[in-house]
Amino acid sequence: MVQGCTSNAGKSYLAAALCRILADEGLRVAPFKAQNMSNNAGVTPAGLEMGRAQLVQARAARVTPDVRMNPVLLKPEADTRSQVVLLGQAQPDITALPWRERKPLLWPYVQESLHSLMTDFDVVVIEGAGSPAEVNLRASDIVNMRVAREVQAAVLLACDIDRGGAFAHLLGTWHCLTSEERERLKGFVLNRFRGDARLLSPAPEWLEEQTGVPTVGVVPWLNIPLPEEDGVALEQRPQRTTEEGFVAIARLPRVSNLDEFAPLGDLARWVSTPEELAGAQAVILPGSKSTLSDLAWLRSSGLAGAIARMADRGVPVLGICGGLQMLGRRLHDPHGVEGSRGDGQGLGLLDLETEWATDKTTRLTRLTDAETGLALDGYEIHHGQTRSGPGVQELAPGLLWRTGNVRGTYLHGLLENPAYLEHFLAWAGLPAPQGLDSLDARLDAIAVQVKASLDWPLVRGLL
Repeated sequence: MVQGCTSNAGKSYLAAALCRILADEGLRVAPFKAQNMSNNAGVTPAGLEMGRAQLVQARAARVTPDVRMNPVLLKPEADTRSQVVLLGQAQPDITALPWRERKPLLWPYVQESLHSLMTDFDVVVIEGAGSPAEVNLRASDIVNMRVAREVQAAVLLACDIDRGGAFAHLLGTWHCLTSEERERLKGFVLNRFRGDARLLSPAPEWLEEQTGVPTVGVVPWLNIPLPEEDGVALEQRPQRTTEEGFVAIARLPRVSNLDEFAPLGDLARWVSTPEELAGAQAVILPGSKSTLSDLAWLRSSGLAGAIARMADRGVPVLGICGGLQMLGRRLHDPHGVEGSRGDGQGLGLLDLETEWATDKTTRLTRLTDAETGLALDGYEIHHGQTRSGPGVQELAPGLLWRTGNVRGTYLHGLLENPAYLEHFLAWAGLPAPQGLDSLDARLDAIAVQVKASLDWPLVRGLL
């Protein structure tokens, strides 16, 4: 099991590496994370929803994604409200319960999923969430040390040394654990290290004297991207410094599925103010887990009006899922799917009207774009049901629309289709970015470097 001192310590990354390393040894490997809090989700071949990190880890393990690998997914809709997705399906009744009342309902599903994976696979690589040192959450824990104790997992505790204070983080986390939890802790990992590792001494030796736990790896900063688990990494992502020739992506407060824009590479810039749109040659409204709320933010920030003016000037505008809905004329949430019942007026750039249904659409999808003739692969995750009016051209039934230089779609992963990415950038007058290596090639490269950075005989011996 890989746990972390903090969120965004690199747990998902290290777990993916371990999945690929062990799969390369000929073992049948399954990833597992009991509870994921993220709006960056995807869809399994069975049409069920699960966290993006476990989808990537399943790819690393070379196995078919299965919702047992992420039985509980929490999708934040507001600071104090999250939609509960259980075994791939939204659960309104559980969503309505107070946080601390959910554990008795959710824990049996975590147990059953984990034990069934252990029956079906040789190895399960478990990822924790946040930090096991959150003592205020210990009683309601279903994702960190409760899971480790359930199956007597060997725990590696990772910290992001690039942030500074790594040894204080590791020692402080150890001190916050109970004696039973400390028994599960078998090694510390210093992650995202830059510099001369020889200068770390004598800190690792001192840490082992204090805790009895060895430092089993110093993993360097690897400039090999994987799809992000959530928006935390977006907060730390460097922005382009050039003033012209980029694709502006609205930085919505409840942005979802942000990893689908990775193929844009350095051409992407996340924007929060109208001033940041200067020099943009295309604009994207991404998906949102709280569309009406994010639409209100879009207006209050001034971005809504600025984007509408850019569209009038002929700048390409693309809306995906929630962004598509915002581009329409009217939005209706009669059942309070997003938290409270309400209606909203969209930007009016597409002649569309959307109403939220209680049932969620989750499926892998292939469509044919009538404009380009391209067959496009992706996935859908949405409650919205959208009807088109006479002022919009439907390029794929119920999935893709266009009016002039404005397009909207329900297909997540649209720009992960290389031919469409090239079409979109040519439409914006931008060059195609230097291509990312395939996901499998990146996983292979990460596995090689992580294995070389760990005391692999010790880590492997923990199995």
